Amino acid sequence: MMARGFALFAGTDPEIIRGSAREAEALGYSSFWVNHPGSFDGLGALSLGARETKSIELGIGVIPLHTRGPDSIVQGVRATALPLERLLLGVGSPKPSALGRVRDGVAALKSQLKTRLVVAALGPKMCRLAGEVADGVLFNWLTPEHARVSAGWVREGAGAAGRKPPTIYAYVRLALGAKAGAKLGEEGSRYAAIPAYGAHFERMGVKPVETCIAASSAGDVPLALGRWQGAVDEVVVRAITAEDTLAQHLELLRAARPG
Repeated sequence: MMARGFALFAGTDPEIIRGSAREAEALGYSSFWVNHPGSFDGLGALSLGARETKSIELGIGVIPLHTRGPDSIVQGVRATALPLERLLLGVGSPKPSALGRVRDGVAALKSQLKTRLVVAALGPKMCRLAGEVADGVLFNWLTPEHARVSAGWVREGAGAAGRKPPTIYAYVRLALGAKAGAKLGEEGSRYAAIPAYGAHFERMGVKPVETCIAASSAGDVPLALGRWQGAVDEVVVRAITAEDTLAQHLELLRAARPG
């Protein structure tokens, strides 16, 4: 069965991060993630969830290597005392020089940290590189159909390197209700304005919101997530709420719960 994770914005109120991490573990989610947007320290935010949990995997999706180098990332992981055995350390890089920066960055991090490295990948070259060097690959803003294509590129890279394919994760944004759906549309527009993502949406031939789940009710969520079965190893539900309250995040967690 496809595993399921849950993800929050790193700038979410600490009480929501702590409460959501506890609930995700209690409900049987495989992983709990935050992003690293630059304006907030994702490693510090993730450590809040780490202290509330015992076994769930902890993902950071992802730290950009062009703004924070491997040595700084290592220092951050050690300073926050994140448990390496549970950590999914996500990294990525925009163009130019993205492939070389990611290859070198992953090698440097592996030499200093005994943890799993996850590479963010959009296009075919980065997907193949992730298959070659990473322990995991994180997709973002794509459809289940294109995820299958991208997963094929990852497996090609792993096969060429003579290694087992990495675990494939996909961020899937989920909103419940009209107000949250409107926020989902706004976020999609912001990403479409980023050149790399604009090209990504054009390559797929879809609008940003077509890669997301805008559910009218909690009962619609299982069927929508079921479209991802077989496309990736783990869907990471990225929470989009109308208001940033713990109650609304818990509602999403329960609507998308595994099984």
